[in-house]
Amino acid sequence: MRALILAAGEGRRMRPYTQILPKPLIPVGGIPLAVRQIQALKKAGIDDIVMNVAYGGLVARHLLGDGSEWGVHLRYSVEGNSSEESLETLGGIVKALPMLADDDDEAFLVVAGDILTGYDYTKLVARGNRLAQERLDAHLVLVPNPSYNKAGDMTLDEHGLIKRVKTYTFSSLGVYRRGLFAGLTPERASLFPWLWQACEADRVSGEIFTGDWFNVGDSRELANAEKRFARN
Repeated sequence: MRALILAAGEGRRMRPYTQILPKPLIPVGGIPLAVRQIQALKKAGIDDIVMNVAYGGLVARHLLGDGSEWGVHLRYSVEGNSSEESLETLGGIVKALPMLADDDDEAFLVVAGDILTGYDYTKLVARGNRLAQERLDAHLVLVPNPSYNKAGDMTLDEHGLIKRVKTYTFSSLGVYRRGLFAGLTPERASLFPWLWQACEADRVSGEIFTGDWFNVGDSRELANAEKRFARN
């Protein structure tokens, strides 16, 4: 199974850090966020990884190279050189799709490059291997609502399927079947609200993770992540 690390955004709330480095290369405990994701994916048995880049892409490609330092094969889906050229989540997935899966039933992971978590990606790999068999298009990881998203994004019903009721927050970690994106063109677009159509058709399952999870989007969250992960 392959994986996509989302790393094309500018991260303006993280200035002045992101005036020097793209946000996924900001270190936590001395290790860049994107490298932590690479290491977590490798631990789960994924060594074929794609990273989408735009803002700071040249820096990311120079510093991370082909991924061999971490025992993976790292490739890049280049969307441009500025935040204005980035395609957001849905567009980024569609553009990278040829590198992520070979047929419609094959699944791949998508993880945000600015997420720091203790979640075990082997669980997503296992879910991805069952998506086609279970006639599902995706499986998402939800987390308890952080202070900056108290309203939440979605919930799970009694069958473990994603529904619109705002109870939990989408963690930006998920596994998707290639066929879900069939026929789409790589245009700038967010994953939601587009994905709701599959959710409403009962084709997206989910799980709730209550362990360590940080969306490092501002200096406050960076400080919180440093406190927890500085020694890991």
